[in-house]
Amino acid sequence: MSNKVEVQTRHIRLTDHIEEYVAKKAGNLDHYLPAIEEARVELSHHQAARDAKDRNVAQLTVFGKGFTLRSEERADEALAAFDMALDNMQRQIERYKGKKHHGRGDGRSAAEVAESVIDDETGELSPLFAKRKKFTLYPMSEDEALVQMRNLGHDNFFVFYNAETSKINVLYRRRNGSYGLIEPELG
Repeated sequence: MSNKVEVQTRHIRLTDHIEEYVAKKAGNLDHYLPAIEEARVELSHHQAARDAKDRNVAQLTVFGKGFTLRSEERADEALAAFDMALDNMQRQIERYKGKKHHGRGDGRSAAEVAESVIDDETGELSPLFAKRKKFTLYPMSEDEALVQMRNLGHDNFFVFYNAETSKINVLYRRRNGSYGLIEPELG
């Protein structure tokens, strides 16, 4: 085990078996990506979840220099949720490595790739982006954005100009029905 592993629980008793199992598995993630410095695992139990398959939640977050990857899965048992989150994390690491080290691999620009996409049904070239949309952003508060999101029938997300922070924000609906706010910053 090379990378540091931190295990946290909520509404679950952290037994030695669970801690050893999680630490061993998460500690081996640096075999997939040596740049991983730390892994955080949070196991939680939500008694009020409607479906028994959603009661145990495992969140796995890995940190390295210049990147953070996160995976969350739900299952009827805590270790099953952790195993699913670990599998998901391994796929994310492979995608990250592919983007970081290989790119498209053939040296073509994004414009060239977009021009060469062929529609399977018609056999004709089709654009990479099926739709582009432009709209005017009006300054509004977070509360006004929530009202607009509901009025427009946008179920998943709403992009708006936050009058309080003078920045573009994204309001989104979370899996549990609550709302989240993304406040992007330039890196």
